Amino acid sequence: MSSSRSRKLWAKHLSGQGKKSPESNPKTLLRKTPYEGRILGIDPSLRGTGLAILECHGSSQRLLHSETLKLSTKISSIDCLGQIHQGVAQLIELWKPRHVSCEETIYVQNFKTAQIMGSARGAALSAAAIRATPVFEYAPLRVKQAVVGFGRASKEQMSLTLAQMLGLPVALPYDQADALGLALCHALTWMPD
Repeated sequence: MSSSRSRKLWAKHLSGQGKKSPESNPKTLLRKTPYEGRILGIDPSLRGTGLAILECHGSSQRLLHSETLKLSTKISSIDCLGQIHQGVAQLIELWKPRHVSCEETIYVQNFKTAQIMGSARGAALSAAAIRATPVFEYAPLRVKQAVVGFGRASKEQMSLTLAQMLGLPVALPYDQADALGLALCHALTWMPD
C-alpha cells in the first residue's frame, strides 16, 4: 500500500469515516463494569519519562495531568533514577491513583540500552511499590491495539487518536501520549478478580 493511500485511510479513520470492525474498535473493549478511579500511566525512560493521570467514571475518561520528566544529560544516571522515583512518588501522593499502568519490559538487542531502560522502570515502579499502589504492565503492541486498534501504530497515530478520543485541544508529546495510552489501555482492558 502506498504511503499516500495509507495517510488518506488514516485521515478517514480519525474523522470517523473509516470502516471499523467490532474487534478493532476500542469502545467495544469496554467491560460491562467500567473501570472506576484514577490511573497513573508511566512510559519509563532515563531522560524523558512520560507520566499521565487518567480519571475514569462509568464509560467516560478524562485526562487530569500529563508531563514529561526531561532530565539533562549533565545529570548523572544515578541522579536521574532518584528524580524519576521522586516524580512518580509526588504524583501518587498528589493524585492518589487506584492503579499504575506501566510499559512492560521490552526486548532490545543492545545490553546497555536494556540496562538503562530497566533501571528507569525500576525507579518508577519502586515509588508505586513503596506506596502499595498496584502496578499493571502492558506490552506496547497491546496498548496500541487497545487504543488505536492496530498494534503497529506509529507514535503520531497514537497521540492523535488519544487527542480525538479524550477531546484534547492538541495532541500530547509522544512520551506523554504513550503514558496516557498505557493508562487508557488499563481502563479499557483491565478485568477485576
